[in-house]
Amino acid sequence: MKHRFMDIAACPMCKHFPLELYVIETKEYPEREEQIKRLLEKYKPPLCEIYCYKLQTPIGKKIEELQKEGVTPPCDECLKIEVVTGVIYCPNCGRWYPIIDEIPRMLPDNLRKKNEDLKFLKKYAEKLPEKITREGKPWNLSEEGA
Repeated sequence: MKHRFMDIAACPMCKHFPLELYVIETKEYPEREEQIKRLLEKYKPPLCEIYCYKLQTPIGKKIEELQKEGVTPPCDECLKIEVVTGVIYCPNCGRWYPIIDEIPRMLPDNLRKKNEDLKFLKKYAEKLPEKITREGKPWNLSEEGA
């Protein structure tokens, strides 16, 4: 998953935006360098339309202010890095969504598999905040007595 996904991701349950990203593992693909370079030549940064995850700011006035200060949005960094494993978290309703093998699994509660989600949480509990592992919805490790 690219960081840029955070520009469009909203919580499937409560529709809140923006969401929080907790990265556990990333990967870079050097063979994509040339493609990224062409993309950045063709489209002027910022590539995101609403929210820049890397700068943690909405696109618009704040980005314009930063550009006046000589700060360029780090679009090349976002495009080079894939999030392999992580969690997308909704600060509004407390739901968390795993990222597994570069794919964000943003499903509504009724389509999620509790056993798989809890297995994921147990595996990465040390790398995630308690608001996810102990308080997260639709389930968490405190319910399991873990």
